[in-house]
Amino acid sequence: MTAIERALYELNEIDGYACGSSLMHRLDPRAKTIVTLLYIATVLSFRLDSLTGIMSLWIFPILLSALGGISYNRVFVKSLYVLPFIALIGIFNPIFDRRPALTAGHVVITVGWLQFISICLRGMLAVQASLILVMTTGFMKICHGLRRMGLPAVFTTQLLMVHRYLSVLLKEAASMDCARRSRGYGRRHYTPRLWGIFIGQLLVRTVARAGRIHMAMLSRGFDGNAAIRSTMRWSAADTIFLTACAAAFAIARLADLSRLFNILTLR
Repeated sequence: MTAIERALYELNEIDGYACGSSLMHRLDPRAKTIVTLLYIATVLSFRLDSLTGIMSLWIFPILLSALGGISYNRVFVKSLYVLPFIALIGIFNPIFDRRPALTAGHVVITVGWLQFISICLRGMLAVQASLILVMTTGFMKICHGLRRMGLPAVFTTQLLMVHRYLSVLLKEAASMDCARRSRGYGRRHYTPRLWGIFIGQLLVRTVARAGRIHMAMLSRGFDGNAAIRSTMRWSAADTIFLTACAAAFAIARLADLSRLFNILTLR
């Protein structure tokens, strides 16, 4: 399986998880979306040097993965794909901030390294929460929930089109890569010029295919608003879920967990 085929498989796998029937799958998409946004806001509200508080929120994606019948290992591995991009945000912190923060034997850990680790942890936790939301809800239901929450239809339609275009782009790339390998006579390495031609042709083909898809949508009455057929009903379970999560986030944010941890360890 090539890298492009693996990416297409990963995308279809994420969409396939949304067909489950667990407790998380039965909750209203609006409740799960609000909880995910609250969680991301709570994670980002911690100071960069507050590793104890950030790590205390790691239990949230683990717990929701169990409630959704999803292996947390799969969620964790998928979140590692964006780790290099997250690391670029704080890569210069260890260089410019060399104030000592911790000492482990003869090793001095600077504030810059703590901030770098904190940025990576916060980014990964935010990505994991978003992945669990998509895997237990489905992208279409999320967009429908956002529309019901008051987000303009132009934004939800654009989100749906971007999600759809990802699969179109990957399918065209997989088809072109198969043709390239069949005509490459065993060659695996190509010059930057050939890769530039490949990317340019991929752009042309995907734009042409997207145009054909758009014409087919117009012929079927598309007026700029995506018609999403799904029923939503807010239940008592959604209220309990939202209230419990909001209370847990508030406690984790306001409580001095680092001091509590020190007290428990000293005892």
